[in-house]
Amino acid sequence: MKKKYIFWDFNGTILDDARLCYNILIEMLQEERQPLVTFDEYLMIFTFPIKAYYATVFDFNKTPFEVLAHRFIERYQPQSLSCDLHEKVIETITYYKDKGFTNILLSASEEKNLFEQLNHFKIGHMFEHILGTKNIYAKTKLDVARQFIKDHAIQKEDMIMIGDTLHDAEIAHDIGCDIIIFTKGHQHPSRFKNYQTIESYEALKALI
Repeated sequence: MKKKYIFWDFNGTILDDARLCYNILIEMLQEERQPLVTFDEYLMIFTFPIKAYYATVFDFNKTPFEVLAHRFIERYQPQSLSCDLHEKVIETITYYKDKGFTNILLSASEEKNLFEQLNHFKIGHMFEHILGTKNIYAKTKLDVARQFIKDHAIQKEDMIMIGDTLHDAEIAHDIGCDIIIFTKGHQHPSRFKNYQTIESYEALKALI
């Protein structure tokens, strides 16, 4: 598979933060007196936009989505700096960088928060381009990807995306590139039956 550009998702793909997100969700559900969910149930309902996922577990008539989103980020951002990066992901990104690939970070995270995380983990230099969004509501990163591809005149056959959600797959389909799903992120592996998947980054080298 001959490619030149690799688009990397961040949350769940590089940063191992699914358990943290789940734990904060449980705290918020308890505060809102809403039914709790198991971790596996979280992996089955998590989706983008985040508002659609929140709509399945919260009552927006009681507490608006915007309030819940801010409440989540206030807890998530500082605690995320204590998360681990997924095993072998840094070595894998370095491997492709050394082979001449252009590594691009594409995240639905707000840019300020994203750069704080990258600076903390000291991995920002591993990406030739870092693409985030303008707010905390995590609607989509599709428009960001489209504009970047247009600005750099990248051909679809030269791109591949590594992500952990069906939303990543939807973006890859929209921009016309291949997708490989990492199954230890924010969605249950059973949701990726129609996609090429990896359970470890050691397996990725045989695919790209």
